[in-house]
Amino acid sequence: MSNLFEPASEGAAGLSSGTRRLGKNVGGYRGETIDIAGVLSDCIAAARASGWSVEELHPAPKTILACRRIAPDGSPHRRVYLSTGIHGDEPAGPMAVRQLLYEDRWPSGLDLYLCPCLNPEGFVQNRRENGDGLDLNRQFRQPRAKETLVHVEWLQAQPDFDLCLCLHEDWEAHGFYVYELNPDDRPSLAPTILEQVGRVCPIDRSETIEGRPAQEGLIRPSLDPRTRPDWPEAFYLLTHKTRLSYTVEAPSDFALGVRVAALTAAVQAALGDLGPK
Repeated sequence: MSNLFEPASEGAAGLSSGTRRLGKNVGGYRGETIDIAGVLSDCIAAARASGWSVEELHPAPKTILACRRIAPDGSPHRRVYLSTGIHGDEPAGPMAVRQLLYEDRWPSGLDLYLCPCLNPEGFVQNRRENGDGLDLNRQFRQPRAKETLVHVEWLQAQPDFDLCLCLHEDWEAHGFYVYELNPDDRPSLAPTILEQVGRVCPIDRSETIEGRPAQEGLIRPSLDPRTRPDWPEAFYLLTHKTRLSYTVEAPSDFALGVRVAALTAAVQAALGDLGPK
């Protein structure tokens, strides 16, 4: 497996000419698609080669993968959860996870928990929803989707996490942006994430993104779960598994390589800035 997506290079004038909107997304995602079965096969091979355990969760007809790499020395480690592929028209997330597994440059002192594709049926059909027409990122308050049910069951069996990262794309975005859920006002990882991503992908600097106030690519939404009747994954994680969560959004009207570079840079920046236990 080759390293398919090198980060865009910077010149004297800033980001390369490759980091420009393509103008393809009209009324929805119209960009590149991926062979999700092939990507996940690569993920499994790379994970097992690096000492991860790989568990297959089984909602018919597609399989959800859950991977773990627990440090063997028994000392306290930061526990990090990473998920992507919950929307089948957001291919950069699974590709970024594949790249991260292939490179295997995770910081030391971390126990890692990874779901590389939460909606495989959606990728086969190149649509946001699963095969039953359900948006899986609105299923976490009262789940009924088969994928979400097995995913939540797996999450409940895991320990609490020090950090959760959910990798996404936004077909309407002008650039990369971040949602931060940080109710205890811990040191924010967002500035480091945005700085590192800004080297390979434009940042969305709009004052309003997705109807919410934003500042230099950062959104801090309401943390009251009662305001959201249909919870996204990040709300479930904040309520049950963590006190620090970031949803990172790559702009999917840019080339796939740029988006993959943005998401891998976001993960590397967050993990590198997390610090010891």
